[in-house]
Amino acid sequence: MQPSKQQSSNRSRFLRAETITALGILIGAIGFLFPTSKLPALPSLLPAAMLGGLIILSILMLLSDQRKASTGAEQEPVLKAPRRVFGAFGLIVAYAISVDLIGFYPSTAISLPLVAYVFGYRSPVGLLIATAIVLTAIYLIFGVAMSQEFPSGLLWSK
Repeated sequence: MQPSKQQSSNRSRFLRAETITALGILIGAIGFLFPTSKLPALPSLLPAAMLGGLIILSILMLLSDQRKASTGAEQEPVLKAPRRVFGAFGLIVAYAISVDLIGFYPSTAISLPLVAYVFGYRSPVGLLIATAIVLTAIYLIFGVAMSQEFPSGLLWSK
């Protein structure tokens, strides 16, 4: 006995790329939210807010895609430039590892222009200026104004 067209349509609604992506983001954000709750109040504020935002946005993405699916709309390709997206994901993973090894500021100084370059921004002067502005702003806001310390890296620690 073959499944009816309605059953097949309902099953394929939950296999849409945007739905799977939204569910993956939702599960990942909830999974990271629990360890964040064990951090002290001030250091956990930013990651908890970002994870909460991810949870809300993933739910909105899920609802939007399911609404489109209910009208019978064809799904659009999720990746229009897969090399850029996978390159950016690779750089994010490398950034997380490098923060542990060489520290926050050197890792950020290297990864910011690389990610911008992967996404198509090619002006070396613009990349240098943007990186300097972002690093200075992070230092002034978090380091000076909020007296927060960033990881210095295993290579530089005693």
